Amino acid sequence: MVIEVVRVEEHDKYKRVYVVELEDGSVRIATQNLVPGRRVYGERLFHWEGVEYREWVPARSKLAAALMKGLEELPVREGDRVLYLGAATGTTPSHVSDIVGPSGVIFGVEFAPRVMREFVVVAEERRNLYPVLGDARFPERYRHIVGTVDGIYADVAQPEQASLVAHNAKFFLRDGGYLLLAIKARSIDVTKEPSEVYKREIETLQENGFEIVDVVHLEPYDKDHAMVYARYRRK
Repeated sequence: MVIEVVRVEEHDKYKRVYVVELEDGSVRIATQNLVPGRRVYGERLFHWEGVEYREWVPARSKLAAALMKGLEELPVREGDRVLYLGAATGTTPSHVSDIVGPSGVIFGVEFAPRVMREFVVVAEERRNLYPVLGDARFPERYRHIVGTVDGIYADVAQPEQASLVAHNAKFFLRDGGYLLLAIKARSIDVTKEPSEVYKREIETLQENGFEIVDVVHLEPYDKDHAMVYARYRRK
């Protein structure tokens, strides 16, 4: 099916994220495709003035959902080195790959071998993606691979998400580096209200050197999820 594009322009708030207006009047967000002609998760491809863009679907990506909900800033920049905890099959990492571009690097840590196999297929075409089969609870096991990074993105279904992130930050995150943490309230404690879980996890981050910049709730795209954007100050 041919998708008629009326207009594409860079988002007025988020660098290297694009607003795509379609002929039917609908508006989507997208990233410029680092590997033209290739999809990662069945997303639509848009063409405008000789450039190809990939639709960034907020129902499939918590980071896209956070942008749709008005996150204060997208700190990921072209050329950044990013540690991605919980890479899964590569949906959101592929868009981060588009954003950091060929001069950037993303180390995608994933624990499940079956899921990792799918992520490796994505990484074979995206040379700035480096798959790391490992447990994010033990960053010392992949410290010889990763090195210092500009930012951490974390989307892990673990009971102690904030503590896990803080542990990784001590190994890898530069002073002033950023964190984007997708908090899954029900993965942490099903007996507590999500608001209590968010508060506790945020306090853990603050105790470990993070300054909270923004918190957005991801409903209606993801129930009982929040995205935390923070900056790291080494003690």
